[in-house]
Amino acid sequence: MSTRSFGTDQTGRNPYLPRLLGTHGAVATEHYLSALAARDLLRCGGNAVDAAVGATLVEGVVNPNMHTLGGECPMLIYVASQRRVVSINGNTAAPALATPERFRELGLADVPEESILCAGVPAAFGALLTALLNFGRLPFAEVAAPALELARGGFPVHKGLVRQPRFGIEANAGKFRGWPGSAQVYLPGGQVPAIGALLRNPPLADTLAALLAAERARRGKRAPKLQAVLDAFYRGDIAAEVDRFSRAHDGLLRREDLADFETHIEEPASLDYRDATVFKCGPWNQGPVLLQTLALLETFDLKAMEHHSADYLHTVVEAVKLAFADREQYYGDPRHVAVPLAGLLSKDYARKRAGLIDPAHAAAELRPGDPQSGNPLLPEAQRLAGRAWGAGTVHVDVIDAQGNMAAFTPSGAWIRSQEVIPALGFPLGNRMQTFYLGPTHHPNVLAPGKRPRTTISPSLAFRGGRPWMVFGSMGGDQQDQWMLQFLLNRVDFGMTIQEAIEAPKFSSEHFPGFFAPHDFIPNRLRIEPRVPKAVLDELTRRGHDLEIAGDWTEGYLLAAARDPETGILEAGCDLRGEKSEVFPSFALCW
Repeated sequence: MSTRSFGTDQTGRNPYLPRLLGTHGAVATEHYLSALAARDLLRCGGNAVDAAVGATLVEGVVNPNMHTLGGECPMLIYVASQRRVVSINGNTAAPALATPERFRELGLADVPEESILCAGVPAAFGALLTALLNFGRLPFAEVAAPALELARGGFPVHKGLVRQPRFGIEANAGKFRGWPGSAQVYLPGGQVPAIGALLRNPPLADTLAALLAAERARRGKRAPKLQAVLDAFYRGDIAAEVDRFSRAHDGLLRREDLADFETHIEEPASLDYRDATVFKCGPWNQGPVLLQTLALLETFDLKAMEHHSADYLHTVVEAVKLAFADREQYYGDPRHVAVPLAGLLSKDYARKRAGLIDPAHAAAELRPGDPQSGNPLLPEAQRLAGRAWGAGTVHVDVIDAQGNMAAFTPSGAWIRSQEVIPALGFPLGNRMQTFYLGPTHHPNVLAPGKRPRTTISPSLAFRGGRPWMVFGSMGGDQQDQWMLQFLLNRVDFGMTIQEAIEAPKFSSEHFPGFFAPHDFIPNRLRIEPRVPKAVLDELTRRGHDLEIAGDWTEGYLLAAARDPETGILEAGCDLRGEKSEVFPSFALCW
């Protein structure tokens, strides 16, 4: 090595982004402005929940290609003072008028992907206020101030908002010109904004300002003031405006649907894997599929296979395929259907299912099991056909100095799928498109008030019985596949957060997705090209149908962690967001 060199010659083994460590706070979001908002809220006395709520509101301003206020936001929170993990069901609900019969009367075989007819109740705001009311410290005015400032004063447009395929302004400009509410915000002067140009959203600023005014007008302590904000959104002028817009466009959503909507605080699903305990939202969400996959993989010595060897990748992919087959067969809103979650997460059931994995050949079938009887395979006549689950999401992770942890996964109400309501500055959601109109026994068949199953899936983990990490991703059906690989990198292979994020990733398309076009390709495996060619060739020999993805396109992960032994905080973000022109992900630790 040259005496004039200042660094190691082993740069290939190091991540591109630095390892971020600190003692006061850890934040990871999908935009640097939301990360800075979270940091500022922590510094002014807020906790992890306050910071995550503030960051999520900012995400709805600066990343509207992936999420706005009309969408959804599932959450996992570790409450340090109570030493417990809670799940907040931030999922939408179908309107009272939404029935399979109504859609068939309209000549539809499915709930449309882009239509006022796929709009359920805006759920993200209810989830944010429920988290703030029960687990935060700050008033809404303080938490919402960064989002209000950016909506009113503007922010520099990033390249993902303009250029992202299918979701960006450029790809949807023609559509926006026919949507006056969208054009007034996202086509200033009738043109696609230049990257770096200031973009303002005056009607959204007015909406946020009206919510702040409702808080100020209510006398009393913090709780009734926050309840006044909730009421202003779901029972006041905002609900009335949603009703007017929906009726004017022949939608099904009504003011009464918003007034009747409730956000539920729930017990999360959880599973022990090696020395970790992993928490996910319930089966209205795809999250338990990650737990099922871990239970399958716990029967294998993954470390002995070596990271990203053909044996390792084949085993993980085949376990993913088995778990996702159960996802399609059984998951749904547990308030409307019986989901056999205990059986699905049973270690005995997982051991039987793991026996179906052939180490030499990729299975071509979609093979759900029978958790009620414990049989590893469900008879073919009872298996359900599938359709797609979802795409387009952001994520927020925050840990504070007291050990509170928040993992929020906001999604939906993307600007590509619905017109922006002119008076409110945000569109309604489209999550109802994941519902089925039949058969009647399907766990995800449409019903009034029912929550559609969804891919948006935050994660929280303990290690050695103590709070350890929050993490998540965008990516529809790929979210829990990418989070699985990240977690295995951490638990089985001892990687740092940034190493685990940047390692090459894959995703299977073997099972039905959640969103249109509802397709699947048996044994299709998308994989990044940094995996060695010899490994790729061996996977092909075993029957995997490889599609070599563009490099740095399989991932979009964020994470924040607290070392259970030392209390040192760590955070990391995925450079795939920037490289793939989706969003400028960012992490901070101090």
